[in-house]
Amino acid sequence: MANVTDLQTKYSKLAQEYSKLRAQNQVLKKAVVDEQANSASLKDQLKQRDQSLRKQEQEMDSLSFRNQQLAKRVELLQEELSSSEGRSRKGKGKGDSPLQPGLQTQSVFNEDLQKKIEENERLHIQFYEADEQHRKKEAELRARLQKLEGEAEEHQAVVDGLTTKYVETIERLQGDRARLELKAQTLEREAKDCRMRTEECQQQLRRCQSELSRQVKQNSSVIQEKVPFNDTKFSDYNSLNVPSHNRRHQLKARDVTSQALSFIQDLVAALLNFHTYTEQRVHIYPLDSSIEPISPLNQKFSQYLHENAAYVRPLEDSFLQLYQSITEDTVTVLETVVMLRNFAENFSSYTHFLLKILPYQLKSLEEECEAPLCTAALMAKNRELQSDMKKVTTVFEKMQNYINLLALPSVQQDAMPQSSTSAVFTQLAASLHSLHDAIKEMSKHYNQKASIEQELPTVTQKLCTTTECLLGSLGSLTSITGKIATFFSNNLDFFTSPGYSPRGCTVSLNPQQAESMLANKKKAAAYIDAIKTPRPQSVPYREALSNRRILTSSTESREGLTQQVQQSQEKIARLEQEKEHWLLEAQLGKVRLEKENQRIADLETQLAAALGGSQSSQTAADGRLTQSHEEAETAQKATGKETTLCTSLVGMLCTTPTNEHVGDEESREQLIKTHYMTRVGELTTQLQISDSKAVHFHSECRALAKRLAIAEKARETLSEEVKLANENITRLQDELTTTKRSYEDQLSMMSDHLCSMNETLSKQREEIDMLKLGGKANAKKNKSR
Repeated sequence: MANVTDLQTKYSKLAQEYSKLRAQNQVLKKAVVDEQANSASLKDQLKQRDQSLRKQEQEMDSLSFRNQQLAKRVELLQEELSSSEGRSRKGKGKGDSPLQPGLQTQSVFNEDLQKKIEENERLHIQFYEADEQHRKKEAELRARLQKLEGEAEEHQAVVDGLTTKYVETIERLQGDRARLELKAQTLEREAKDCRMRTEECQQQLRRCQSELSRQVKQNSSVIQEKVPFNDTKFSDYNSLNVPSHNRRHQLKARDVTSQALSFIQDLVAALLNFHTYTEQRVHIYPLDSSIEPISPLNQKFSQYLHENAAYVRPLEDSFLQLYQSITEDTVTVLETVVMLRNFAENFSSYTHFLLKILPYQLKSLEEECEAPLCTAALMAKNRELQSDMKKVTTVFEKMQNYINLLALPSVQQDAMPQSSTSAVFTQLAASLHSLHDAIKEMSKHYNQKASIEQELPTVTQKLCTTTECLLGSLGSLTSITGKIATFFSNNLDFFTSPGYSPRGCTVSLNPQQAESMLANKKKAAAYIDAIKTPRPQSVPYREALSNRRILTSSTESREGLTQQVQQSQEKIARLEQEKEHWLLEAQLGKVRLEKENQRIADLETQLAAALGGSQSSQTAADGRLTQSHEEAETAQKATGKETTLCTSLVGMLCTTPTNEHVGDEESREQLIKTHYMTRVGELTTQLQISDSKAVHFHSECRALAKRLAIAEKARETLSEEVKLANENITRLQDELTTTKRSYEDQLSMMSDHLCSMNETLSKQREEIDMLKLGGKANAKKNKSR
């Protein structure tokens, strides 16, 4: 689950980065649209400039043509003037009358020439002014073009950066997806292995149960027939008649408390991070304490937040003391859990701390709303956060009341009946779910507020980093509160179950009665251990308890323990077979020895009585001796099994001569009785060992079933997360392709536009150069004239 939490935090960070990139992308889109509008306006201006330039070129052509006409006219006039001067020189002697019309025509020509010269100067001035205006416009257009080229390069760099970021994000998401798929596959394999192991354990458990039931039936029949006194009634705790459900209740209480301790430690860490990062944010926003002093309200708020460890750390310490006070040899009910009162007091102090800082939190958010750059959306999110903080504090107050009620029976006996206890536990579970929902809403609103703040122009990197850390602590706080609420709801039946009770009784015991009961049972166990004769194969009570504790706590190394148990079982079975074989051999040898001694004694008496007797009596004695040797040989062929021994013993009893003493029969009966007693003791030991194995297999099957359920839930959550990740990847890929396509289209349009502008500028430069050359040529001609 820790991995799932890390993935959630990673995906939240990725979502934040994606929101940043999306906001930057929107800004870039706006900039590109603006640049497109500017380029369109520049195109229109360029067209107008081209039209005006064409008009000016036409005017220049008409002016140059008119200038050429005027130049030709001036040449003609100069020729006429020179011819008229020559004529005037020739006709000097003819009188004044013919010169007067020539002078008049010359004055007319001079006036016309003066007008043409003035017009030519005016045209030269207009041409120079038009040339200067064209140069200025050309310089402006070139500067504008350079600026647009720079902006295009900047936009291209931004587009390249975004493309690389998107590619890196996609690669990272693909890597996360691959890791999640591998993890899901490994979890599926582990789930399959767990299923197979569970099935094997169930089959083995069924086999053990059937075998044990068969052995119990067989042993019970043997005991009822052969054993006059039954000393195997102490069955539950190896030698004590202790109710097993009370011990299971105690083990369950310790297990539940250990799980709750781990959750409390995670909750304490999340609360410390949340208060610490809130303090850092107060020093940064809305005023940075490194640049200017913050308001007195935020200073006081920061001072209170700096003291959060003094209220949060005792929660973990007091609950650790509560866990250490619950052992396997104690009675765990509300009346005997004294350390719960310390935890309730520390929880009340933390709730008072939340009530103390709540007004400062609300005023600090109002101060953020009064900032000059605070938008309406940001103000709305601040108001939502204010309501969320009020809800969280109210839920903590409710939880404080319920925990104080649960701690009350440890101070005052009979302070709360069992029905009220169940109701308090139920309300506490509902409050935990309400706390999870309130913190989840607060985390969502903080995420939305952070995304809005990142769009502000005055946001700094330091504020962004602190906000991300704060969001991470809120995410972990949401996760751990959800786990605590689920854990409490799952164990609600255990919390509301009655306490200790004797076997066959429905009324719960008083805590003092339960403690005295356990003390008496300990004394009884010590007494029975002291008076009981130890057997070589039996396991002491304390050693059996320690072995059971080790077996129940070492579920992680069950494979190695299973191998060791199998090897030990094989070795024990082999040793038991050898032991039975040699016991039977020893008993048979003892029987043969006694029989041979008895027969030797009989033979000696017969020999003493038959000294000097007839040969017939000697022949009968020899036959008797031969018969005894044959019976001894048949006894030596026994296989060591119990049925063969019984048959041989019965045969011996049947073939015993009638003149044997009654003491031999009593010794043989005593021998058979001792054999059956030892065999019954061995079977009882085997029954106890099988019972402990069955309990161990049952607990291991339950642990495997729980792990299988947890693995199934984890697999479902991981598959959902993989689906969400795939959807995010496809969505990001679609957005990336659309943005790439749009940027490529825009870049192609801008490149085409730049090419067309370069062509038009080159044409304009050529035309301007041609006009300059034509103007210089005309100026030279005018100067020469």
